[in-house]
Amino acid sequence: MSCAAYSSGAGGLRIDDVSFAYNEEPVLRRVTLDVPEGQFISLLGPSGSGKSTLLRLIAGLERPTRGRIAWKGVEIAGPGIDRAVVFQNYSLFPWFTAQANVALAVAKAHPDFGRARRLELARDYLSRVGLGNAAEKYPLQLSGGMQQRAAIARALALEAPVLLMDEPFGALDPVNRGKLQDLLIDAWKGSSPRRTIVFVTHDIDEALYLGDRVALLGASQGKRLLAEIDVPLARPRPRAAFFASAEFRELRENIAERLDADVISGLATNH
Repeated sequence: MSCAAYSSGAGGLRIDDVSFAYNEEPVLRRVTLDVPEGQFISLLGPSGSGKSTLLRLIAGLERPTRGRIAWKGVEIAGPGIDRAVVFQNYSLFPWFTAQANVALAVAKAHPDFGRARRLELARDYLSRVGLGNAAEKYPLQLSGGMQQRAAIARALALEAPVLLMDEPFGALDPVNRGKLQDLLIDAWKGSSPRRTIVFVTHDIDEALYLGDRVALLGASQGKRLLAEIDVPLARPRPRAAFFASAEFRELRENIAERLDADVISGLATNH
């Protein structure tokens, strides 16, 4: 199994010996990870492994208690328009239409644009995620899947080089989840320059299907990085063929074994 060592240098995301504690309780311990610019990396782990915390640290919503995180060599000290975040709960403003929600991001990316141009671009981004006909609807008039599409459109409209996603499809049914996975991959492949995506999930299949690489976090023994695993299957990845392939099954089994070993280790430590 390949566990490649990457070096992003000043050209990507660098997580350098990062630890984080909350009220003196360790949440992450000494995580080092390089994400080259333009890569799609999945952060995979069980609940309590610190993957969402790591995403918040990258977003600048929290500060490490040890180590540093940098994008293109510049240390991240807080939120910035170079990093867009999509959460699981959609986080749309309910008093704005879908178009107005996306137009807020357009305004941040292009503060010199007038209102008409902002709304035009917002509708264009909604069309890219299949919501062109729902631009005038309010979030409560949209299904969960449609709300998440609008949230993705808003994140894309920010035109940030880094897209951070915290289990964005976790609450969706399998059909809508699959549709949005494919939509995300299409948007990522269509971006130029290609965005760097950090995608949090606890689902092994989703992590492998989406990612170029999987960073595996454990919930025991200090919430640490267990492994970095390449996903060498070529793109595009037709869904049926991908999940039927021997390579996918081998990767899935390897990750499941590592996670099971981490759980057993944690149980032994607590006895």
